[in-house]
Amino acid sequence: MSLTLGEKLRQAREERGISISEVAEQTRISPHYLDSIENDDYRTLPGGIFNKGFVKSYAKYVGIDEQEALQDYSHLIASQQGEGAPSEEPKTYRPEVLTDDRASGSMIPTIIFAVIILGLMSWGLIALVKYIQNQPSQPVANTNTAANSNSANANINATPTPVIPQVNEIKVEIKSLADRINVSSVVDGKKLAEDILPNAPKTFTGQQSVRISYYRGFTPDKLEITVNGKPITAPNPPVKGSTITFEVNKDNIVQILQNGQFANGETVATTPTPTTQPAITPVRPTPVKPTPAKTILVTPAPANTNPANKPAPR
Repeated sequence: MSLTLGEKLRQAREERGISISEVAEQTRISPHYLDSIENDDYRTLPGGIFNKGFVKSYAKYVGIDEQEALQDYSHLIASQQGEGAPSEEPKTYRPEVLTDDRASGSMIPTIIFAVIILGLMSWGLIALVKYIQNQPSQPVANTNTAANSNSANANINATPTPVIPQVNEIKVEIKSLADRINVSSVVDGKKLAEDILPNAPKTFTGQQSVRISYYRGFTPDKLEITVNGKPITAPNPPVKGSTITFEVNKDNIVQILQNGQFANGETVATTPTPTTQPAITPVRPTPVKPTPAKTILVTPAPANTNPANKPAPR
């Protein structure tokens, strides 16, 4: 006697050592439906194309020819038509295709997690509402505002303490913007006279003082002067004299650097150093004897006896 479709499927499954639960997990068919297919009882199945899909998936998984399994299913349904077997038309209710025995158990952790999240959200919302309700209607005045304001105003109005630069040496640089300049310098007592060419600056470096003199025709717009690297406005020509002279020394360099110009923007008055003259011994004049006068005799010229203008005798 030949085996039925359900027996073939059960026999193939058992030969491979596969359980009903494993077939249900892999084919996504309810174990209840698989038991009914193995027992050739299709009354609990949805019917129609769903039954054929179940049979085809089951046969494919256990290694039975799918077309052969569908033919056996058709023969089985045809033989059971007179015995009140289910028709091939699908039923109106939803088939239980994607069910599993572990489905109900897996929902419990999800439900618990959702309840915990909902509880935390509710607690946070309540705490936020209480915090807003406990806030004062008006902000508390800051008692230190006036003091802070007065302190800020005092800091703004305070005059900054001038920083006095440290000067270890004196460097005066002169740059001509127009013509050649003849400059006389006295650096720490050492005199020097030289020419400064246009755009060829000259630097004079001293430890105690640097004195510069040049022609008054070089007005501030014709040259540039820097003291220790800081630009200083060149002095204006003096009211009298043909020479502009300025001096930078240990006493006035700080004021020059702070003001950016020489004393009042004018030529620094300098007092010439007196030159020591050697003592002169008076010399007595040597008496000179007078020379006796000599008598010079002048002989008068003889009278002209025949003047040119006398008329000749007739």
